[in-house]
Amino acid sequence: MALQFDEREYSDRLARLTETMREEKLDALLLFAQESMYWLTGYDTFGYCFFQTLVVKADGSMTLLTRSADLRQARQTSVIGNITVWVDRANADPTLDLKNLLSDMDLLGAKIGIEYDTHGMTGRVARLIDSQLSTFGQLSDASYLVGRLRLIKSEAEIAHVKRAAELADDALDAALALIGPGADEGEILSAMQGTILAGGGDYPANEFIIGSGEDALLCRYKAGRRRLDATDQLTLEWAGVSAHYHAAMMRTVLIGVPSLRHRELYKACHETILAIEELLTPGHTFGDVFDVHARIFDERGLSRHRLNACGYSLGARFSPSWMESQMFHAGNPQEILPGMTLFVHMIIMDSDSGAAMTLGQTYLTTEGAPIPLSRHTLDLIQK
Repeated sequence: MALQFDEREYSDRLARLTETMREEKLDALLLFAQESMYWLTGYDTFGYCFFQTLVVKADGSMTLLTRSADLRQARQTSVIGNITVWVDRANADPTLDLKNLLSDMDLLGAKIGIEYDTHGMTGRVARLIDSQLSTFGQLSDASYLVGRLRLIKSEAEIAHVKRAAELADDALDAALALIGPGADEGEILSAMQGTILAGGGDYPANEFIIGSGEDALLCRYKAGRRRLDATDQLTLEWAGVSAHYHAAMMRTVLIGVPSLRHRELYKACHETILAIEELLTPGHTFGDVFDVHARIFDERGLSRHRLNACGYSLGARFSPSWMESQMFHAGNPQEILPGMTLFVHMIIMDSDSGAAMTLGQTYLTTEGAPIPLSRHTLDLIQK
């Protein structure tokens, strides 16, 4: 087996999960989120784009139902002992195979939690499962059960996050060596991703974001490349990745002499992220973080130019997004606890002036002040 953690780590995670299942009176859990399967067993694949599920019983026994293409993948990368293959064929309905498997596992009439809110569960699959199992057992939505457990990182996980943060810093160094008038966005991207892979890291769960000129106001990846002008702006959002654990960063780099508006926006971003650092401690909530972000930006007349979230939890994630579901947005009651890895980003996109400004990095929470995981400062970057 090629495991990222020792087997005791996986045993501890299974014990935490089954204890929670018993507290919530669940006899079994159907995991469809690849992040959940990876966290619990080490199972590492992109085969979750097809039907597969890991059945976990409250007694700790597990069975993976998957395709033949992932049989050896599961054996090689996970601690899963029982694997059942459903057969690709015309008009195949793997939810019938699942129903038969659950029957074999003595779960008829059981209370079964299901991870519905995941990219590993399509709407069609959800309808088929509900149709097959609605009279088989008592179904409930358990989409966030494992996600809540994954919020707090073990020491072994934190080691991977810290390595990911080092790789993110290395990627920024590689980019800064190239950024300047006439620089090609494609070469910048190549240098950043190549640095991470050469350092033993992984592909990220979503594309790096790069945009210059008017595209610097976008905070999503898009196709198309350009060269930087003598006076320009370049927005980058990327993540170092180690064993699928992400440490994200975000910067808008200014090429040439910064405009007054750019300096104003940078000052707002910098002051806000420093204020938020004071709240990344136990006793505050994710909603509190957003409220400070919104208050400071709005006081500076930036309400139309800011977003409705200013960061999120990070961890081991798979395509199509490195974002965890717990975000810094209005009203989120999730308490900040020690052992979380949290990405805080300030994003101002002023479409009126055409000026963009972003600033973001990943933090590790503790019993006291948060630890920034980047060796880079939050200073404005000018080239």
